[in-house]
Amino acid sequence: MPADWEVDVAAASSGVRSVVGTMLSQPPELGLTLALLIVKNGSIIAEGYGPRCGSNVGLISWSMAKSVTHAVIGMLVLDGRIDVDAAAPVASWREDDRSGITVQHLLNMQSGLQFNEDYVDAQTSHCIDMLFGCGKADVAGYACALPLEHAPGSFWNYSSGTTNILCRIAGDLIGGGEEGMRAYLRDRLFDPLGMASADPRFDDVGTFIGSSFLYATARDFARFGQLYLNDGMVDGTRILPHGWVAHARAPVVVPDSEPFGYGAHWWLWREHGAFACHGYEGQHVIVVPEHDSIIVRLGKTVAENKPALRAQLTRLLDAVV
Repeated sequence: MPADWEVDVAAASSGVRSVVGTMLSQPPELGLTLALLIVKNGSIIAEGYGPRCGSNVGLISWSMAKSVTHAVIGMLVLDGRIDVDAAAPVASWREDDRSGITVQHLLNMQSGLQFNEDYVDAQTSHCIDMLFGCGKADVAGYACALPLEHAPGSFWNYSSGTTNILCRIAGDLIGGGEEGMRAYLRDRLFDPLGMASADPRFDDVGTFIGSSFLYATARDFARFGQLYLNDGMVDGTRILPHGWVAHARAPVVVPDSEPFGYGAHWWLWREHGAFACHGYEGQHVIVVPEHDSIIVRLGKTVAENKPALRAQLTRLLDAVV
């Protein structure tokens, strides 16, 4: 992974420049774009930032951190420390109907656990309660205590609680609490990728809040995308197990109402074989292996404008490839 990206803006087509210009002009229907970055064939071909932002400003991942959690589990698989097909090692589940939940069920958002992933209604949202209410001191403990609503593996339900359970499992295997996980992320992932700005956040009991809270620059989020573009390799060294990127992209059944497919903590686009990290308010790292491309868009887009943003990102993806 390069210490810094090569920049070759002359390689951007007129179509790419047009869409980038539109997005950075901040049209109200797309919301505020704080960072837009395109990497193709290993070089940055377009880059721009919104007000009071720049290439050195760390921005929040929101749910893009879920895909980083997928990488953490993959590294533990590579180490031989976890079997994704085995029952999830959660002590409080061993004697009840949750004992059938596997690590793979958690990765595919098919645990069957009750969870309402709502970002507006605090009265009904488990997500708000977990991250900002009574569960914020121990996010995984909050999620682990929820009951089973469906047989494990039978029902897809996108859940930040599910990811935080995986983070607790990973933290227990790594050991050392918050400092142990910080060191593992730094030594095994962030430093090899050159993600110097990466700033993961933790709850009071030392669990990485991998559902939602990782800060990094747009260039460093692109470096994470590059890891998956390169099939889990960095400078000839395997960071993720062979086949782990394919694991991320293996589709599961999602409701017809979902505009994207889903794999294992990664979203699947229907265009150009792309797959992506997604986050609240329109955070995206879109990886396009067949065209050696990465698109990073970070910003603030309200829910009702997500279809317009999605359409514009699809135009950008079409122009890039």
